[in-house]
Amino acid sequence: MAKKITLPLTDEQIADLKAGDSVLITGSMLTGRDAAHKRLFELIEKGEPLPVDIDGEIIYYVGPAPAKPGHAVGPAGPTSSYRMDKYAPSLLDRGLKGMIGKGARNQEVIDSMIKNGAVYFAAIGGAAALISHSIKKIETLAYEDLGTEAIYRFYVEDFPAIVAIDSKGNSVLANGN
Repeated sequence: MAKKITLPLTDEQIADLKAGDSVLITGSMLTGRDAAHKRLFELIEKGEPLPVDIDGEIIYYVGPAPAKPGHAVGPAGPTSSYRMDKYAPSLLDRGLKGMIGKGARNQEVIDSMIKNGAVYFAAIGGAAALISHSIKKIETLAYEDLGTEAIYRFYVEDFPAIVAIDSKGNSVLANGN
């Protein structure tokens, strides 16, 4: 049975999540992919403010397809998370509490998750159309010039995911699956 969780995540919720738990997420989350992460990282490196407050947030690694009439967004499946591994520790140190994507994370990201009390969720690759039904509203927040790779805020209801790596570093991805 899936655990229902409401965003923003509390430290208690994060501590209660275990690797392998199925979850249904409701609330608002940020989105971002490679290009947006690179820009955020560069701002952090320069000591400049970010265009969005990531403290307590979850970032979904997605580049949503254009919406069809009557829908908030088109297919919105996860992208491979390893492409954000270079940037994730800096964002976690700035207060990011969770990430959603697909695939394994490197040890530096896992160590940073443990240090910062964060969680990594896996969304189901190949289920982009199904996932998009849980996205009720979308708002552009930053980097509109990046198109689908801009930073958006998604408002979701019962977004399906699995706790891939919990805040203690336990992983369902340890064998590379």
